[in-house]
Amino acid sequence: MPVAKSSASKSNVWLAAGVRTPFAKVDGPLASYDAIELSVPVVKAMLAKGARPDFAVWGTVIPNLTWSNIAREVLLDAGADPTIPAFSTIMACSTSMIGAIQAAGMIDGRGRDLALVGGVESMSRVQIGLSVALSDWIRKFQGAKTGQQRLAALGALSLKDVRLFIPKVANRVTGLSMGEHTEITAKEWNLSRADQDAIALASHQGAVKGWENGFFDDLVIPIGGAKRDTIPRKDSTLEKLAKLGPAFDKTSGKGTLTAGNSSPLTDGAAAIWVGSEAGLARLPSETPKVRIVDHEVTSIDLRHEGLLMAPAYGVPRMLARNGMTYANVSLWEIHEAFAAQVLSHIAAWESAKFLSEKAGVGASLGEFPRDRMNPHGGSLAIGHPFGATGARILSQAVKELAARPKGERAIVSICADGGQGTMMLLESA
Repeated sequence: MPVAKSSASKSNVWLAAGVRTPFAKVDGPLASYDAIELSVPVVKAMLAKGARPDFAVWGTVIPNLTWSNIAREVLLDAGADPTIPAFSTIMACSTSMIGAIQAAGMIDGRGRDLALVGGVESMSRVQIGLSVALSDWIRKFQGAKTGQQRLAALGALSLKDVRLFIPKVANRVTGLSMGEHTEITAKEWNLSRADQDAIALASHQGAVKGWENGFFDDLVIPIGGAKRDTIPRKDSTLEKLAKLGPAFDKTSGKGTLTAGNSSPLTDGAAAIWVGSEAGLARLPSETPKVRIVDHEVTSIDLRHEGLLMAPAYGVPRMLARNGMTYANVSLWEIHEAFAAQVLSHIAAWESAKFLSEKAGVGASLGEFPRDRMNPHGGSLAIGHPFGATGARILSQAVKELAARPKGERAIVSICADGGQGTMMLLESA
């Protein structure tokens, strides 16, 4: 599988921490906001820092027929300079991270020095559509010019086509949800329920600690009555997690994924800055920033490999080409779609056979340092609005890494439905 060298490694392109809304469970306190309405306060807060971006990238995963280029709509509604170009992007759970990678490739010091990047998901406001066959029939019926043509069109209508299309969190190729796929992966890697619950508990503890010590105060803006994430549970324990029943495999008696060790359906929006040194000079001097060293975009054959396993391939390749081992990375921000997905990545990274035969990395990279992972919680506790997660994780990693000594490195890794994933290698300045 060919690996493209990141253009970001050839020049100084930076990430600077942005802001986000609180994240809330579907049908919770953010349920009345659509994707644009969730995004606008975030973009306004970014622009209020006094910087005019040279362009913007924004994304959302769940489609809406009301708009086609959400990036442009959000900027206009936020009152941004209408001469700022804006385009939309999508890559499932990696949407706003691939947006950051796209922006990094466009930063050139020739009028493109600063980009506003982000994403959103309003999972409480999913638009239901007509079947394609019924849409085709309505279009033809509306185009009929005579009563006879309309009667003929009515006669051609099939009752089986009169149905609604309700978007599902399922892969089109396989028909299985991400949770169902991850149950298969958990069994293939012999992942225990206890280990999964331990990952979930650590995520909640980290997120709660982050809120209590003020870490999130300048990363999260209020919207409506929501002022902080609603999902982290201070009272979570291994005993409580152990009482939850399987959420995806409810019949075999071997299901290990539960509501407690799986990320919840979530509403929220998040943003981050991408720029050159000159571009970031437009931002307040106290804004946390780190340098992009490298990036990786990986795809795997989802028919023969776990749906969310792309980072298991991509991270070792990125480390190997930079002459690094796991021990050289002081901070790991790994998206937690499911605790089992995180554990399967770690198991693969520590398997010499997997690294050699599948990832194509011959040398051992060592033991994965779990104590360096997601210090302020991950998606299991904070939530996972598909389009916003990349920007959320990146801003969180930027703030954490920027506070560390110069030259320390972090890896940010996100898996995505469809058998893809994005990864970044970052360095403190």
